[in-house]
Amino acid sequence: MSNIYDHAYNLEKAIRESSEFQRLKTAYEAVMNDPESKQMFESFRDTQLNLQEKQMQGLEITEEEVEKARNVVELVQGNETIAKLMEEEQQLNVIIGDISSIITKPLEEVYGFSQED
Repeated sequence: MSNIYDHAYNLEKAIRESSEFQRLKTAYEAVMNDPESKQMFESFRDTQLNLQEKQMQGLEITEEEVEKARNVVELVQGNETIAKLMEEEQQLNVIIGDISSIITKPLEEVYGFSQED
C-alpha cells in the first residue's frame, strides 16, 4: 500500500498543474509586474494581515482601522488586474475547499458528522 504522504504530494502536484492554479499564477505575476497594482495589492494584504493579527490577539479594531480597510478594499476592487487575481484565487479556493471536504470525510464518518447536520 502506498504511503499516504505520497498521495498528498501527488495531490499537490495535481493542484500545481491544474489550469486553475496556472491562471492564478499568471494573474499574480500580472499584479506583481505592474508597480501601481503591486503597491495597492501589498497595501491590501498588509491591512488584511494587521486586522487578522489584532483579532487573533483579542484586540479591538478601531473605527479608523475599519474605514482604512474599506478604502483599501474599494481601491483594490477598482483595479482590474487585482480583481482578476482575486477572482482566480476564489476559484482555486473553491477547489481546495472541495478537496478538504473529501479528505475529511473519514473523520466525519467516525464522529457521525455530516454535511446535512
